[in-house]
Amino acid sequence: MADKHPGPVVDTSASRHARLRPVSAPDVRITDDFWAPRLRRNREVTIPAQHAQCETTGALRNFARAAGSADGDFSGRYYSDSDVYKWIEAASWSMATHPSEELADRLDSVIELVAGAQEPDGYLNTYFSVDRVHERWTDLVVRHEMYCVGHLVAAAVAHVRATGRTTLLDVALRACAHIAERFTPGQVPGACGHPGLEMALVELYRTTGDERWLTLATWQLDSRGRGVLDGSEYLVDHQPVRQQDRVTGHAVRALYLYSGMADVVLETGDPELRAALERLWADLSGAKTAVTGGVGARWDGEAFGDAYELPDRSYNETCAAIAHIFLAWRLLLLTGEPQYRDAVETALHNGVLPGLSLSGTEFFYQNPLADAGRHRRAEWFSCACCPPNIARLLASLPGYLYTTDDDGIQVQLYIGNQAELGLADGTPVRLGLATELPWRGEVRLTVDPAESREFTVTLPVPGWAGADVTVRVNGEPVALDTGRRRIALRRTWSAGDTVEVSLPTEVRTLVGHPRVSAVHHRAALAMGPLVYCLEQADHHGTAVADIRLTGAERWTVAHEPELLGGVCTLSAQAGAAPVDDGPLYRPYREPAAPTSGVNVTAVPYFAWANRTPGEMRVFVPLA
Repeated sequence: MADKHPGPVVDTSASRHARLRPVSAPDVRITDDFWAPRLRRNREVTIPAQHAQCETTGALRNFARAAGSADGDFSGRYYSDSDVYKWIEAASWSMATHPSEELADRLDSVIELVAGAQEPDGYLNTYFSVDRVHERWTDLVVRHEMYCVGHLVAAAVAHVRATGRTTLLDVALRACAHIAERFTPGQVPGACGHPGLEMALVELYRTTGDERWLTLATWQLDSRGRGVLDGSEYLVDHQPVRQQDRVTGHAVRALYLYSGMADVVLETGDPELRAALERLWADLSGAKTAVTGGVGARWDGEAFGDAYELPDRSYNETCAAIAHIFLAWRLLLLTGEPQYRDAVETALHNGVLPGLSLSGTEFFYQNPLADAGRHRRAEWFSCACCPPNIARLLASLPGYLYTTDDDGIQVQLYIGNQAELGLADGTPVRLGLATELPWRGEVRLTVDPAESREFTVTLPVPGWAGADVTVRVNGEPVALDTGRRRIALRRTWSAGDTVEVSLPTEVRTLVGHPRVSAVHHRAALAMGPLVYCLEQADHHGTAVADIRLTGAERWTVAHEPELLGGVCTLSAQAGAAPVDDGPLYRPYREPAAPTSGVNVTAVPYFAWANRTPGEMRVFVPLA
């Protein structure tokens, strides 16, 4: 195996306008009891199973067919190449933290297939090979050619950062050079109906230092809203990007596009793009995000709805939650503001994690907040974007735990780990973070600099923690201003120094904004970073649809190691609506009081649909 040259997932280490710098994934080893088993299952089960799916669906054979070494028709959707590229990215980030000769050999084999399918002029898309060559670049609206190259570039960047090898990077560079020649910046407008290439091009610029990739990314952004695509809100093509002020259209497309905008701002500081991002984020976070961090309310077009249109049956595509993380992470690197960190944490635990079964081999495409028991995970989809997207995010998760700046080190996610980082002056610092989150909010951070140094260690105060946060350094209490949403500890740190943080994880009863009509007179339950739900499997004899809360319940938290892989449940006495077999519509009368004495149990939303099918609800009616 080649020597490693690891790098961050989003590398702002040389970005002139970044407030924070992320760390390299291999520098962090996740060790806690919640996330470490999930990452191990991703390595040992999910990634191998997804390679098998790419073989079964013909996605891998498509590359051999394009290279002339296999016969038959093209298999799958016209963007199936992207499934393979996302698998390469997931496998590469896995290799970065847990090297494997077996996985390295499999990666080499897949990359050889990909390279063999590339045309002499750099063009690469197996759908348009063999019998569709004349159709290339004739349908930017639908056919996803640039989108597929975007995932090729992301895979190539991950591969070179994980292994130091440039085999796939060379393929990606030729593919991007072909696009730059075909859609020359300043001369020939070009954009894809499905964004994704924009942020990949900026990462390619960060990897190579070649300004033309940043120029091409900016040109693709500026080609929108100018007649290149169909001018629709669905494709986020209704206005030039600098004029947009409303999150709209296909949720994944929109958030991938905004992530590309954020990447360009990180490099150029473009004030118009930055102002547009601020407007769009305000609309997204203030009116169009589910309590789980899921986004994209409408099943029609996998799209955002109007402001406060957040029904129980919101679409909430798993890929959209991942895109939400991509955008929030970039805005965190740009600004350092805690609202973006909170968005990453919420979407990770409640928007992405439900998309994966406890077995690691079945997936949700949509993540509604209520269901009658018919929505179940599947091993794969004809449009298989979500499964490998989950795999690549989980494989790269160690790269999201810390950031650094000239003053010191920032903890971003409270996930147990061992890390070896460096200060701005090059001093190595070893960190050990232990926590029982997401169940209990006790955190212990050990700081071991190679030499005593003065620097700042910053820890977040999550939005769910409230004001009763306590901190001790080497056992001594520290006065806090939790209104700042961060704990900044500047001192001379020496080997063995410890920070203990206690974050309240009381059960919270959440209600929606008055304009969210779908949740009028209903409440959701949350504890720490987790959103909870009621499942029929826990309520024998009482329909989940009939359960009523008062909002004043006293919840008992119980750790149940044998339930759903080990979770904390919430239990309380509540009520149930009287049996009603009356007409669907009737004159208004004061509602009858609910019966009392129903034992209610809530489980984490991420774990639903892993047992006997039955009704599920996140928002529960109030009596």
